Amino acid sequence: MATAIQSVASVSPQRSLQLALAAAHSAEENKGQNVTVLDLRDQTVIFDYFVIATGSSQRQLRAISDAIDDVLQKELGHPRLSTEGYQDSKWILLDYGSVIVHLFDTTSRDYYSLEDLWAGAKKVQR
Repeated sequence: MATAIQSVASVSPQRSLQLALAAAHSAEENKGQNVTVLDLRDQTVIFDYFVIATGSSQRQLRAISDAIDDVLQKELGHPRLSTEGYQDSKWILLDYGSVIVHLFDTTSRDYYSLEDLWAGAKKVQR
């Protein structure tokens, strides 16, 4: 685990953006809706980007999550540090260190409204 944490800690801003865009693209390819990438580098030092997407069912949320994992871990060789909510599938959080992926059902996305909570963040144009 120390190796994974060390490699995540040394991620360049360009690499973080590459990971965020790859996650967003993967979410869209798997029918994720309202996919948004927020640049949080001016808001916090904990992470660089949020990727936020909505799925229409538990099955779709899990499929999006699995697809993002495949791209970031297998294709790009970037380790996932943790996952939350995969079993409940109303809000799945994938932590890749510099990039945090939030996958919501519609009700949860509206309720938590991360875009409003992090209103100072810039939306990344893709």
